[in-house]
Amino acid sequence: MKKLENKTAVITGGAGSIGKTTAKLFLAQGAKVMLVDLDEQSLKDTVEELGSKNVSYCVADVTKATDVKQYADEAAKQLNKVDVFFNNAGIEGVVKPVAEYPEEMFDKVMAVNVKGVWLGNKYISPLMRDGGSVIMSSSVTGLAGTPNVSAYVISKHAVIGIMRNLTFELAPRKIRVNTINPSPVDNRMMRSLEEGFAPDQGAEAKKGFEQTIPLGRYAKPEEIAKLVLFLASDDSQFITGTTQVIDGGMTA
Repeated sequence: MKKLENKTAVITGGAGSIGKTTAKLFLAQGAKVMLVDLDEQSLKDTVEELGSKNVSYCVADVTKATDVKQYADEAAKQLNKVDVFFNNAGIEGVVKPVAEYPEEMFDKVMAVNVKGVWLGNKYISPLMRDGGSVIMSSSVTGLAGTPNVSAYVISKHAVIGIMRNLTFELAPRKIRVNTINPSPVDNRMMRSLEEGFAPDQGAEAKKGFEQTIPLGRYAKPEEIAKLVLFLASDDSQFITGTTQVIDGGMTA
């Protein structure tokens, strides 16, 4: 039997590499999936690429309560009840020391990575079926400091705080709540950060990051998706309130 047979899932950041890859895996495992993202064309392209009658989308700005309520209402209409909420939308901000970090960018990162996650939980958790699973995207930077990306680091620590709070609130309904905490993943976000840390020398920056990972490489989006699938499935029925590190040994 497929791991998510007859289950439903909402994935925010659904047009990004991790969201899209996870959606593909969820669909293969029998789920009906609704993707949420800011850009409609990217969502349309993603749905077309996934090529399944069991995937749909909703355009939303996760920082706005009206938009989040709208995607929750759409989930209720399309899916009825939600079994899995992959609360994944996030942005990296810029690479600057605290003294030079633009306040408006700090506010934007907090709005997407913290408020957006909190709002998603606020409006989706009441729709969730008892025994479901909430998975939030944090990072290895949610577990330790990293220079020059203060907004991102702070936001990913905050996601862990949200998870720990929600673990207790949803436990009476047997809904599991966990974060995933990846090391660098080979995707657009890391290309942006590499360029930020070493302008015009992104390849060298990548080599430097890889040297901090004992397994010697970035994670693949598919590897992150497999962890999310595990947490979404009944295989993780007694796992809640945890930071699921997937980092090739980086935090060892």
